[in-house]
Amino acid sequence: MRLRSWKARRSWKTRSKRTLIAAALTTTIVAGTAGWAVGNEQQPITGPPPGTQAWRADHTSGVRLPDPATASPARIATFFSSLSDEEQHRLAGRHPSVVGNLDGAPIALRYEANSLALRAERAREQAREADPSLTLQDHERSRSLVSRYEKLLSPGRQILAFDPRGRGQVAEVYGDLVAAEHVSVVVPGSDMDLSTFDRSKDEYGTPAGMARSLRAAASDRTAVVAWVGYTTPVGLGPDAATGRLAEAGAPRLARFVRGLTASGSPRPAVFCHSYGSVVCGLAAPQLTASDLVVLGSPGMRADSVADLHTSARVWAAKDDSDWIGDVPNVELLGLGHGEDPADPGFGARRVPAERAEGHTGYFAPGTDSLQAFADIAEATAPSTPANGTRTSTDDDTGTGKSASAADAHPLGERP
Repeated sequence: MRLRSWKARRSWKTRSKRTLIAAALTTTIVAGTAGWAVGNEQQPITGPPPGTQAWRADHTSGVRLPDPATASPARIATFFSSLSDEEQHRLAGRHPSVVGNLDGAPIALRYEANSLALRAERAREQAREADPSLTLQDHERSRSLVSRYEKLLSPGRQILAFDPRGRGQVAEVYGDLVAAEHVSVVVPGSDMDLSTFDRSKDEYGTPAGMARSLRAAASDRTAVVAWVGYTTPVGLGPDAATGRLAEAGAPRLARFVRGLTASGSPRPAVFCHSYGSVVCGLAAPQLTASDLVVLGSPGMRADSVADLHTSARVWAAKDDSDWIGDVPNVELLGLGHGEDPADPGFGARRVPAERAEGHTGYFAPGTDSLQAFADIAEATAPSTPANGTRTSTDDDTGTGKSASAADAHPLGERP
C-alpha cells in the first residue's frame, strides 16, 4: 500500500510539474507573439490540385476521368493503366497541373506534366513582370518566381509535384524512382516552401539537401523524394506550437505515400524533421511506410509508439546540441506536441547522433546519424528497439522469439 501511495504521489507531482511547464509555455507563446501571429499565421493549402474543375469537365476522351478529390491513388493507377501512351500524354498536355500532382499517376508522366506546368507558370510570371499596370513589388515577385521556375526546369531535375498556390509546394526525386528497390521520403519542418526547399544556406536543413545527402550515402538502388507537400509554419510562433498545419498536412502526406506504392514503388522509409515529425505522427495510422524516422522532433502528438497505431518501425534521433531539447515536451490546450520520441520511454528505436551538430545537422556527411539513416533507407538496419531487446514483430527468423540486442549489428554498420 505504501509503495502504491508513493507511486501515486510521484505520478501526481510529475503531472503537476508538466502542467506548470505547459502553462508557462502557453503564456510565453501567447504573450510573446500576440500581434505577430496575426500577420504570420499560415493558411494551409488543402483539397485537390489546381485545374481540377477543368479536369472534371473534360469529356473529350469519351470516358469519365477519376475525380482527384475522391478517387484513391489505387483507382487512379488503374485508370492510367487502361490508357495508351498516347492517351496518357494527351491528358498530361491538357491538364498538366492535375496530372503532375495526381497521386497514383505514372511517375514519368508526372515529371512530364510538371515540366509543362512549370513552363506555363514561368510564362505567366514573365507576362506579369512586363505588365506596366502592376507595382514594382509585383514585378520583383514575378522576377523572383521566373528565376525559381527556371531552376526547377534545369535538365535532369525530376519534379514529382508542383503547386504554385500560396507559398508554393514541390516534391523532387533523387535517383531512379521507377527502378528503385528502396524508396525514402523526406518531410521537412518550418519555413520550407517552393522558394526555400533547395536553398544553399543551411543546406542540410532543407528537404532537398537532406534528400541529396541521403541519396549519396545510400546505394544506387535507393531513390529519395524531398516532399514539401504541406503548408509549413513560418518562424517560431503559434503555428509551430500547435498541430493545426500538421492536421492539414497529414492526409496529404498519407495520400502521397499511397500514390508512390500504387505506382509500383516499394513501401518507403519516411524521414521527418522537426515540425515534420508532428505531421508524420498524425499521418502514421494511414501511412504505408516501412519505417518512420523522426529527427529533432518536438513531439508526435502521441505518448508512445503504440499510440501511433502504425506497423512501421519507428526510429528517433536527437543530438545533445539540438535546441529542440529545450522545448518542453507537453501538450496543453492545443499547444505543444507531447512526449519526446527520443526518450527511451516512448519506445522508438534509437538512432545515434553523437556526431550531428545542432537542429539541422543530422544529414551532414560524416555523421553517425546519416550512416544510420542510410542503413534504414536500404533496409539493412537492425531491428533494435530503444529498450535493447528485439520484439517478436522484429524477429527475422519467424520464430516469434525475442533476441538480445547484442545479437544484432550495431546501427550504422552494414551486415
